[in-house]
Amino acid sequence: MMQMTQPRAEVSETIVAHYSELAFRALLAEVNLTPKPGLVDRNNCGAHKDMALEDFQQSAAAIRPYFPRFIQLGASTAALPECEVLQNLRPIGIACEAAMFRATEGVNTHKGSIFSLGLLCAAIGRLHQQQRAITPMAICQTVAAFCHGITERELHHNNHQQTTGQRLFRQLGLTGARGEAEAGYPLVINMALPHYHALLTQGTDPELALLDTLLLLMAHNGDTNVASRGGMAGLSWLQEYARTLLANGGIRKPADLRHLQEFDHACIARNLSPGGSADLLIITWLLAQISQYHP
Repeated sequence: MMQMTQPRAEVSETIVAHYSELAFRALLAEVNLTPKPGLVDRNNCGAHKDMALEDFQQSAAAIRPYFPRFIQLGASTAALPECEVLQNLRPIGIACEAAMFRATEGVNTHKGSIFSLGLLCAAIGRLHQQQRAITPMAICQTVAAFCHGITERELHHNNHQQTTGQRLFRQLGLTGARGEAEAGYPLVINMALPHYHALLTQGTDPELALLDTLLLLMAHNGDTNVASRGGMAGLSWLQEYARTLLANGGIRKPADLRHLQEFDHACIARNLSPGGSADLLIITWLLAQISQYHP
């Protein structure tokens, strides 16, 4: 069993402010990224008829004050077993969702991101309190420990088709955001994050690198947002389209953006929106910033 040092009494305001700001900036980095196939961006509303760029901006502002609370909760529960943290996080997450819905007049812009960023922020607070290194791998491993058994509890059992995620697990076996969190975000840690880092190291423009990383996530993610709109046929079509673009060179230079615009039009025509991959891109961007920070 790992020996833990004596935790400090509280997380410094500087640390809380830094990581909270990164979480907020991660939301803005994703929604402002353009063009994104089927997703809301600066060009259009993608496959969404009920939301626009302004909704995401207002939603991000409404969510922002909750990031410090998630971090502090992670710190204050650092002495508890990981499996007991999630139940303590839920009330803050529910309050955060309510703030989002008030800001957007009932539009679900960031529910998936509240789930993932709440977990990541709590993991950061816990690691800091335990005087452990705050690295992308450590954060994701901590989230996995928080979520141990969530798929079994909420999808295998107690599955009354109350949510889209529960319905899609029952029909298609997709575990969605719960499965990714419980596994410690393997698509991010093993694929998207190294890919993004490699492109930046090669000198690729950061926005193009992020768009190429989004394509990579779309090619491999069992996105429940896509499946809920287009079934497995829609998901397979989207994944294959993304794989083809990557095989043909991906998004490495401005001229490549026309391929994304064509993909965007095709997604809109099919009413497909890869919101789950967008959530994973937010995590990727956040962890990329954290990997460069050494307080």
